[in-house]
Amino acid sequence: MVGLERGGGEKGLGRALAASSGGGDMTFKLVLLRHGEGAWNKENRFCSWVDQRLTPNGIKEAQTCGKVLKEAGFEFDLVFTSILSRSIETSWLVLQEMEQEWVQTESSWRLNERHYGALIGLNRAELASIHGEEKVKLWRRSYDITPPPIDESHSHFHEIYNDRRYNYCDVAKEKLPKAESLKEVLDRLLPYWYDVIVPEIKKGKCILISAHGNSARALLKHLEGIPDDEIVNVTLPTGVPVLLELDENLHPVRPHRFLGNQEAIQAAIKKVEDQGKAAAPGKNISVSAN
Repeated sequence: MVGLERGGGEKGLGRALAASSGGGDMTFKLVLLRHGEGAWNKENRFCSWVDQRLTPNGIKEAQTCGKVLKEAGFEFDLVFTSILSRSIETSWLVLQEMEQEWVQTESSWRLNERHYGALIGLNRAELASIHGEEKVKLWRRSYDITPPPIDESHSHFHEIYNDRRYNYCDVAKEKLPKAESLKEVLDRLLPYWYDVIVPEIKKGKCILISAHGNSARALLKHLEGIPDDEIVNVTLPTGVPVLLELDENLHPVRPHRFLGNQEAIQAAIKKVEDQGKAAAPGKNISVSAN
């Protein structure tokens, strides 16, 4: 989730003015937030475009995020989400906690999670036992490696492509991705960012974008200029807001930082990184690497 508001101090960020008090350059603060924990996050499965609700813990994460943002003084004017329920539900809970439920919301598939293709539904740890931790890490976290595509034989193919929400995309349903690298996520996200979101930012609106692990990582890579070979090591845990401070050209003025309890955040990061470590393999866990 990305919130944009006028620059300010550590506390009461959303109440501060866009321009510095000395008439300096305009700055903006953006908060990136991956949605709260979903059912398949908890089960360590590739969720991707399969629609999932938040777990009780995911609900709590979103509510905690709302409390953090409310304490910081964020006041949103417009919300953008993906068209997946866990993204939308997270934004509802955050706004509810902030007492800003009335804020207008718009949704787009271009903010969806990365499409993991044939990996959808599979357990990361069991895959690592079969294909190796490094291979699974590349499938999960690398910039330009695309996993094997989903096809009609996949158990979740029709669930995804017969879903009515994809009738309203700005591309034909048959042209929607069947698998994506992080680079391809960024390629389909940037037109929406520049054509729809950036103009609202430049109007001075305070904006919240409810995102996913990889759509948030892709935007973070773009804004901070993270090198292709370093993005693999960037981890965004569920429900933890990340603060970015940007100049009037939307370039960062300092490195991003996590907001909240730092000890808990580091534990959450480690939990995400451990998801790709090998475990005892289950049955029928296979995927073509071609």
